[in-house]
Amino acid sequence: MKARYGDRWRWLAVLTVMLGTMATVLSATVVNVALPDIMAEFGIRQGKAHWLATGFIAAMTTTMLASAWLLDHFGIRKTLGCAMAVFSLVSILGGFSPDANTLILARVAQGAMAGLMQPMAMYLIFRIFPRERRGQAMGIYGMGVILAPALGPVLGGFLVDQLHWRYVMFAPAPVTLLGVVMTWRFLPRPVTRPQPYRFDLPGLVLLGITIASSLDALNRLQQLTGQQGLIAAEGALALLTLSAFVVRERRARHPLLNVALLRRPAFLYANIGALALGLSLFGSTYLIPLFVQSALSFSATEAGLLMLPAGIALGITFPISGRLADHYSARSLILVGIGLFSLSAVLFALSDLALGFFWLALWAVLGRIGLGFMLPALSTGALNPLAVDELGAGSSIINFTRQLGGAYGINAVALTLEYGDHTGGLPTIEAFHTAWWLVATCVALAVLPVWRMRT
Repeated sequence: MKARYGDRWRWLAVLTVMLGTMATVLSATVVNVALPDIMAEFGIRQGKAHWLATGFIAAMTTTMLASAWLLDHFGIRKTLGCAMAVFSLVSILGGFSPDANTLILARVAQGAMAGLMQPMAMYLIFRIFPRERRGQAMGIYGMGVILAPALGPVLGGFLVDQLHWRYVMFAPAPVTLLGVVMTWRFLPRPVTRPQPYRFDLPGLVLLGITIASSLDALNRLQQLTGQQGLIAAEGALALLTLSAFVVRERRARHPLLNVALLRRPAFLYANIGALALGLSLFGSTYLIPLFVQSALSFSATEAGLLMLPAGIALGITFPISGRLADHYSARSLILVGIGLFSLSAVLFALSDLALGFFWLALWAVLGRIGLGFMLPALSTGALNPLAVDELGAGSSIINFTRQLGGAYGINAVALTLEYGDHTGGLPTIEAFHTAWWLVATCVALAVLPVWRMRT
């Protein structure tokens, strides 16, 4: 690659994996604005429509851990290229869905491929860049990726209002199709591979059942009446399969989740921090548009525009914090990020209806700057101590924990709003304040494990 493209080949490779991650994040966020139109066209209620989001998240979280096995057996070039190609195909087929069940299956397939694609970027960066340049590379990569959730709601609102909800499914396909071409041009073939070993399919099945049943149970808690028995059954199933998964992973010769890595203090504490990062990123992304639309009567487009300055601020922060991560301790940068985000959440919790667009946008910008300090430092703090042959498993696990924090964080926030005070069927500002205090507290508690990091 270096002989063909010179020193810039590393950045071409980063751009390639960036396209995959952008498509996954875009598809995760852009569909939310289309839910009312989808429900109307197919005549489905919220109980079924929520699987368009929950099915995607559950599949994405589950398959992340499978990427390590695929990397070991096929390398990043084949794995990412095939995942992008399948993602493109199911996105296009999903856009032509004749009924709700087909659309839900397409979303689940999208999520499964997204889960394989996301850890690839972190693995590649830590494999091809020297230790002293990894933070910078993570910062540049993050700057591009973070534009997807910033622009996703705006793009989704435009596509639904001006075209049709089906274009929301089509939207990520051109990105991943371009990524397929770039994968074969700019990603390296593996020089060596480990000895083949058996894939932990039982572990994957147990984990998938645990995540799907627990997320569905949490979703159903929002409409508790008449569903108590089903919720209890799903909760019991989740606990049973989780217990079986833990036993399986402790005994398996080649487990889906490499428990040995979690016995290392720095890696374990970084993953606990990643849980808090996922909760704060996804929880705040869910809360802010809902708050301004429900409490302040903003339109969907205005709510998306409110998030745009925050996304731009996060994009600017990433390369700066990435460079800092190469020279300063990961612990210090993560603590700064936690402090800034917690302050942002507290300011939202103290905000009232008289607060204008400018101040709300400023609170969102402050929180995103905090997140910008956290992500590159968490990645370098977790993966720098690992050996080269451990990077695949390590990147899969930390992406998994961040996504897990986001999946359960969104449900925790939604439950807090659902059981808070309502007026005219909508949550009151007091309910939103409670949700923000929950987010602030959970993120602030992450200081305890992060403080014990020694990197």
